[in-house]
Amino acid sequence: MDKVQEIRRSQRAEGPAAVLAIGTATPANVVYQADYADYYFRMTKSEHLTELKEKFKRMCDKSMIRKRYMHLTEEMLRENPNMCAYMEPSLDERQDIVVVEVPKLGKEAAAKAIKEWGQPKSKITHLIFCTTSGVDMPGADYQITKLLGLRPSVNRFMMYQQGCFAGGTVLRLAKDLAENNRGARVLVVCSEITAVTFRGPSESHLDSLVGQALFGDGAGAVIVGADPDLETELPLFELVSASQTILPDSEGAIDGHLREVGLTFHLLKDVPGLISKNIEKSLVEAFAPLGIDDWNSIFWIAHPGGPAILDQVEAKLALEKEKMAASRQVLSEYGNMSSACVLFILDEMRRKSAEEGKATTGEGFNWGVLFGFGPGLTVETVVLHSKPINY
Repeated sequence: MDKVQEIRRSQRAEGPAAVLAIGTATPANVVYQADYADYYFRMTKSEHLTELKEKFKRMCDKSMIRKRYMHLTEEMLRENPNMCAYMEPSLDERQDIVVVEVPKLGKEAAAKAIKEWGQPKSKITHLIFCTTSGVDMPGADYQITKLLGLRPSVNRFMMYQQGCFAGGTVLRLAKDLAENNRGARVLVVCSEITAVTFRGPSESHLDSLVGQALFGDGAGAVIVGADPDLETELPLFELVSASQTILPDSEGAIDGHLREVGLTFHLLKDVPGLISKNIEKSLVEAFAPLGIDDWNSIFWIAHPGGPAILDQVEAKLALEKEKMAASRQVLSEYGNMSSACVLFILDEMRRKSAEEGKATTGEGFNWGVLFGFGPGLTVETVVLHSKPINY
């Protein structure tokens, strides 16, 4: 028995997992929100639906999004008219795009993270790949292993169809892998492309239009490891604890279904209300061990599902306006990129903290929270410890 304990101890890392590098990527094609309603109704041949177009314009105006990136171009949509309808079979066409492009976009973000990390990619021991855009075998994890030239023996985890909360899920899994496998270096990639959800408008399904007004394409990547070699690695944020919960009375709040017409998206309940009503319970449980109960004394990385979620959480917890600044900035410049969003916000926060001369990567604060919200309604809560910035 002693031998087993000895082996077990030798397998574990000494310290907490930390984010050691971050990379992000977007497609080249930019769409500006101010012009999007005209573009969308023209491409979907729906300009005769004038009242619906006005509603959609208002959605776009209220979205607090300035621009988004989309792999789908006008040319692609012309070549695939069924993708522009509301309910025409088009899954094959969508799959043909995403199974190729999702790993490619992920590779771009991962290459930036690996470059910042500064270590040989042969040192990557584990790979977590997450996407809600399409499904394939072998999966996007296999494809990116080939694209990056990772070792064939890298331990892969493929997460499909998780939705917007999964930016927290991947960090929770990476933390467990890094802390329970001494010397592990985990490459985490979230890559999302809206080609699987793009569809024409429907007067009877306004919730689908909400998605058309909010979602954008992007990929985020991080390297996670414990016991960093401080001569060659720079920890940015420590992952102190991570948990997941399903909110009460939230069944059917957010649904997505993969059908012949693509991935259909439904909002069936007051999602911002459900989140704001329940969020303090998650905070209390996560921060009680640290003796923290002032939510303005921590930094915030909240998935920007839409502006109403950020507004209602802010109001419910009496947060100062600047607490959600990084989340709002990412929403404005990229839209809702599902699982990739929180990785973009981590990147935005550490960059802005350095630019503004803050003492730590977390806007000068020591402790912070990362929230992922998504289908279920599922909430991921990750407690972060920021690191000093050495100027």
